[in-house]
Amino acid sequence: MALLLQEKKLSNRKNYVLIGLGVLLFIVVLFSLQSGAYTIPSVDVLKILSSHFGADTGATSIQKNVLLHIRLPRLLMALMVGGGLGIAGAALQGLFRNPLVEPGLIGVSSGAALAAVCLFVFGASFPWLPNLMGAFTLPMAAFVGGLAVTMLVYRLSQAGGKTDISLLILAGVALNALAGALIGLSLFYADDAALRSFTFWSMGDVGGTTWSKVHIALPIIGIACLLLGKQHKGLNGIAIGEAEAYHMGINVQRLKIYVLVLSALIVGTGVSVTGAIGFVGLIVPHLIRLTIGSDHKIVLPASFLMGAILLSLSDLIARMIIMPAEMPIGIITAIIGAPFFIWLIINVKKLRS
Repeated sequence: MALLLQEKKLSNRKNYVLIGLGVLLFIVVLFSLQSGAYTIPSVDVLKILSSHFGADTGATSIQKNVLLHIRLPRLLMALMVGGGLGIAGAALQGLFRNPLVEPGLIGVSSGAALAAVCLFVFGASFPWLPNLMGAFTLPMAAFVGGLAVTMLVYRLSQAGGKTDISLLILAGVALNALAGALIGLSLFYADDAALRSFTFWSMGDVGGTTWSKVHIALPIIGIACLLLGKQHKGLNGIAIGEAEAYHMGINVQRLKIYVLVLSALIVGTGVSVTGAIGFVGLIVPHLIRLTIGSDHKIVLPASFLMGAILLSLSDLIARMIIMPAEMPIGIITAIIGAPFFIWLIINVKKLRS
């Protein structure tokens, strides 16, 4: 009886956390839409948004343009990329059973960045690529680069048919360094325009988001997040151990490839449209697990919500901290994430001692 009451209490807590995250996300969204160098009252924000359903807004054309063509697309991009990084980080941490694993650590971000910079610098030598793939050229290049490096890290971490976490981290560090060197080598041959584009892109930013980018990135990241969220049973099984998961009927090898491919698709697409944004995939899943435990049925959607909140809030800070100018969003997430990462390492050391 006491066990049933405890389980019911934990279930209620998980539901409360999801509801709380949803409410917090709504507040952040509303505040983000109304705040900036040009303030729009929250009542006018709601009126302008409701105008798509036939309501008479009475808002000025400036308010409509700022909200619908500047703030709304960048907010949607921040929500989707932040949520994608959060759920990808949670899935990778569950897959490798290590809270220190995140998309950047295993090479997804560096591989995507390498492919993107190669496209920036050498893309003119392959004019048939844009003709073949159109607006999907950069997202697909980033996806292929992120997936290639991730799969290489995964292969190098295999020992005796199992994934060795120490080898995984070492391989990730080594290939991240190699990707960084190749990026530097590519930039050596870049012209001023390509160098300037990559410099701003590498710091992470959603300020240049347009509806065309949203229409490309949202379906890709959204579908990949939905598919990744359905892997909660497999991730819960593999948390017990690979052998145990296999006896539970889980195809462990297929699950690993599936999670790696979907994570590379999410992060690669996100990196291609916003640049390199670190630490979201590390911080968010760990905070969620500390709050509601390790059941991936709740951890995955909660990580998506928390990631969306964190990145949209970081974008809001980046817009307001030095108004009317804007700070790259990657700087904000690094300032938040680096101290947390150090704190996490210290706590892991304490647990092992």
